[in-house]
Amino acid sequence: MSRPLNDEALDQLFRTARTHNELGGEVSDETLRQLYDLVKWAPTSANGSPARFVFVKSAQAKEKLRPALSEGNLAKTMAAPVTVIVGHDLEFHDKLPYLFPHADARSWFAGNDEHIRTTAFRNGSLQGAYLILAARSLGLDTGPMSGFDNAKVDEAFFAGTQVKSNFLINLGAGDPATLFPRSPRLPFDEAARID
Repeated sequence: MSRPLNDEALDQLFRTARTHNELGGEVSDETLRQLYDLVKWAPTSANGSPARFVFVKSAQAKEKLRPALSEGNLAKTMAAPVTVIVGHDLEFHDKLPYLFPHADARSWFAGNDEHIRTTAFRNGSLQGAYLILAARSLGLDTGPMSGFDNAKVDEAFFAGTQVKSNFLINLGAGDPATLFPRSPRLPFDEAARID
């Protein structure tokens, strides 16, 4: 890395970026492919890349998602142009011979279910966070959320696989007029220290 991003980029990614509850507009399939093509480069343990993403976009797919949504998330999710299901594959280690070819990384996980679960969940969560930042970098607004029935999502979208849902992210164009005032953040001395 040669130099810091400028203030405009930092604002877009962090300082003025907001979580949106109301998202409209359109998100093209090409934009979703660009989004994944950014996310895939971000780091994960042993390059394991356990996240699996479902871009719920069609009316049919939205209806599959509907029964799993909590009442508070139903309307905004059905109205969003795209909802991303961020999941993680509990068989991610089977791809390590391809993704991490310079060591027998698959053997680090095979037969160790707890290590598989914690690594998949941790790194899949990281990849979901990377997706939020990548979406912002492409000019999209995001609305990440819990508030859904994981078992119903897994049955509707991941049946017959070892992929488990983690959280959802609505994507689209947010309206700043619908935002409430920004909530405070903890100062450095309450959340961090330098040892």
